[in-house]
Amino acid sequence: MNPSRSTLDHAIALAHLQQSDPLLGELIQQVGDCNLGRQPTDDTLLSALVKSIIYQRISIKAANTVYARFLNLYAPAAFPSAMEILATPDPTLRSIGLPGMKVVYLKDLAQKVLTDLPDLATLHTMEDEAIIQTLTQIKGIGRWSVQMLLMFQLYRLNVLPVDDLGIRAAIRNLYRLDDLPTKAIVERLALPWQPYRTIACWYLWYSRDAVNQDLLKHWA
Repeated sequence: MNPSRSTLDHAIALAHLQQSDPLLGELIQQVGDCNLGRQPTDDTLLSALVKSIIYQRISIKAANTVYARFLNLYAPAAFPSAMEILATPDPTLRSIGLPGMKVVYLKDLAQKVLTDLPDLATLHTMEDEAIIQTLTQIKGIGRWSVQMLLMFQLYRLNVLPVDDLGIRAAIRNLYRLDDLPTKAIVERLALPWQPYRTIACWYLWYSRDAVNQDLLKHWA
């Protein structure tokens, strides 16, 4: 069973990470407490994955603008239903700054929510890899997007997104490597972090720059 936001306590994870990896421990000391999962959210699977699609491959600033326009299409409702997204004409969605391919992704997501996707409550009962296999069947949702859901919505504490360039760059800086680490090196360095690799990644993102801190605010 995963902890609720109200019961999250990172003390054991932080003690483990500080003991198992001195360099990461120094970073933890500098940053302070981890607030992963402490902020309330009303996200459903639909809203979480809509965000993921909109925020892909563009700057946080641009994504914030497009996402605000998306929500405004359905005001005063807080968020549209899958049926409402499907009923929205493609030109309307493109007019808010969504590329045509992302419109296809949103429609595919909405259709699958109506037909065969589990809700967040069901996902809480599933193993990480099973969730990844289930959700990557949605157009535009890759492994990284599902890993963000696992980390920031389902609070899975041992996720390692080895494809994330921010994580790899932060590792290069923290361990003073000459080049970006390969996925194999990331996995090797992360072995001592288990079973709290999610928490370690939160600190690595935080160490990078303001852009990645905006990412944390978006997902948290």
